Amino acid sequence: MVLLHGAGATSSTWEVVAKAIAADRTVLAVDLRGHGASDHANHYSISTMADDISALLPKIADAPVDLVGHSLGGLVALRVAARHPGLLRRLVLEDVGMPHPRVPNPPSQPPGDLPFDWKVVEHVRPEVDNPAADWLSVVRAIQAPTLVVAGRDSFVDAAHVHELVTTLPDGRTVTLDTGHEVHAERPDEFIAALRAFLSP
Repeated sequence: MVLLHGAGATSSTWEVVAKAIAADRTVLAVDLRGHGASDHANHYSISTMADDISALLPKIADAPVDLVGHSLGGLVALRVAARHPGLLRRLVLEDVGMPHPRVPNPPSQPPGDLPFDWKVVEHVRPEVDNPAADWLSVVRAIQAPTLVVAGRDSFVDAAHVHELVTTLPDGRTVTLDTGHEVHAERPDEFIAALRAFLSP
């Protein structure tokens, strides 16, 4: 299993989930470019992050993996799954909806040291606010069975989650009583949903 965090987070956000799942399978939590221990870059995009993960997966596994992505990590995972279906066995998206344009409301850079390069926000946030035109074809191209774990009280529009699930060729959803940080706020329920979906 490979775990991809959200924007501004690091692989450490998966600690509780990874420890639980690692009891009976290999788990790797990855720092996306510009986050945590990964290198900073001059340019960031969902596509380049997907390229990074697509290049990494064959190096760490000799069989298709189960890919889990939260928020930005989920968007990255969607592009990986669409481009390289042979690399994935199953896909899990945590609180991700079908991308739609939204009114830009960029955050201000907080003071002090950050666990990620602030340029990630400056480069990727516009992609989220004004999504690429190909997202519908990306989602329709996903071959892996996909579970979307949504937060009932999240800022992600439930209608967009539903649209994503129904557009996926093999999609299903579980909604938990939490906000956007589903695996952090409800780890036991999130882990149970993972295990139920990913079991052989």
